[in-house]
Amino acid sequence: MALDSPAVASTFQLRMYTVKPGEMADWLQEWKEKVAPLRRKFGFEIQGAWTIEESNRFVWILSHSGPQPWADADRAYYESPERRALDPDPARHLAQTEHWLMQALAR
Repeated sequence: MALDSPAVASTFQLRMYTVKPGEMADWLQEWKEKVAPLRRKFGFEIQGAWTIEESNRFVWILSHSGPQPWADADRAYYESPERRALDPDPARHLAQTEHWLMQALAR
């Protein structure tokens, strides 16, 4: 999305997860195979994902520009039968999660 494009009003969310010690490889595999594709299916775009090895963290940025407000789209994702069917739940690898909604600045 161009930052100066008024036609698209995307909301972004920065997500920072602390992954349990020794579980990063398993988390990354499940995120790539299960979480990311399902987020995309629900209309979210993944802007990027990174690991911070020194602190065992996984950071990613999601965006959503659909007709629903962020909270409604996020709730639909988490309450969906597809998300509830992820068994075992990939979140079992996470010790802590932090999320911040962000708005892009016009240039």
